[in-house]
Amino acid sequence: MPTYTNIIKKLSSDVPFVGPETQERKLGKKFTCRLGANESIFGPSANVIHAMKSCLEKDIWQYGDPENFDLKVALSKTLKVNTENIVIGEGIDALLGYLVRLIVNKKTTVITSLGAYPTFNYHVNASGGKLVFVPYDNDHENLEALNQAVKKYGAKLVYLANPDNPMGTVHEAAKIDNFIKNLPEDCLLCLDEAYSDFSPKQYIPNIDINNKKVIRFRTFSKAYGLAGARIGYAFGHKKLIKNFDKIRNHFGVNRVAQFGAIAALEDQKYLNSIIKNVELAKTYIYEIAEMNNLSCIKSFTNFVAIDCGKSNEYAKKVMENLINLGIFLRMPSVAPLNRCIRLTVGSDLDLDRFASSLKLSL
Repeated sequence: MPTYTNIIKKLSSDVPFVGPETQERKLGKKFTCRLGANESIFGPSANVIHAMKSCLEKDIWQYGDPENFDLKVALSKTLKVNTENIVIGEGIDALLGYLVRLIVNKKTTVITSLGAYPTFNYHVNASGGKLVFVPYDNDHENLEALNQAVKKYGAKLVYLANPDNPMGTVHEAAKIDNFIKNLPEDCLLCLDEAYSDFSPKQYIPNIDINNKKVIRFRTFSKAYGLAGARIGYAFGHKKLIKNFDKIRNHFGVNRVAQFGAIAALEDQKYLNSIIKNVELAKTYIYEIAEMNNLSCIKSFTNFVAIDCGKSNEYAKKVMENLINLGIFLRMPSVAPLNRCIRLTVGSDLDLDRFASSLKLSL
């Protein structure tokens, strides 16, 4: 057997998420509703599917452009930044891993919220960094406490999702701007904006691309409906972005995904229709919860956290009952967030099935 590093010896081999496919194999049956992974059940637009099919028929024998040049040009127009400020990767997860490799070693302290997106923690642990967790405040990531922790522990990296996963809450742009302003000059903010397409403009900060204290991450997995294509991007100061070329998988983004992402950016009409559909579906989820004497956390994403109103054990039992009835969903991992179950929006039929199953699960 090979000799593993001391870091690897200490890590768990468990994956951060248990996928629906794994649960289906354990249950011995398929889910009737897949509402747990924050994917877009509405899928990509017809134009995107056409572009990807065309690539499959004509160009799939070719490697994808290792520089992702055409996609970066398209994104530069959307973001109003230069191509040198953009890096493309195999979804936000891969890009988070590259960022951590650039910044974190065994002497590095990293700050995040207790219960926030766990894949970030997975990468930090793999690099040997020290994680310091800050509790949520009223179901929001606590900006003041995160900033205090950065200064107290001399952290070099801090993670913040806005809008947040798993609670779906959001901070206004002015608060994010103030948070960045008060960070020490040697601390980098990893700002995860995977769900920003679903948020009104007042929640999306206008950050100077030359600000060296922040890097922003976005994805085609959510509103654009390309989760299976695994493609996302980050943008920030050009010197930081250039360093990704030292370690990234240059052929990691496949050619079909590149074509699909470009077509998705060009179809803003479809994107706007998806955002409207998501809002309608969230309204239906709010109504279902109310009919069952449950409350919801107001969501700025494509999912809703439903407060089960009791203990973690009760919420877990409700989730397990729903899973056994064929509804795939998830729940936050730590208290006090884990009093909730979390449901991704779906079609009317999906939500009808959820509504009938929820009555049987409480």
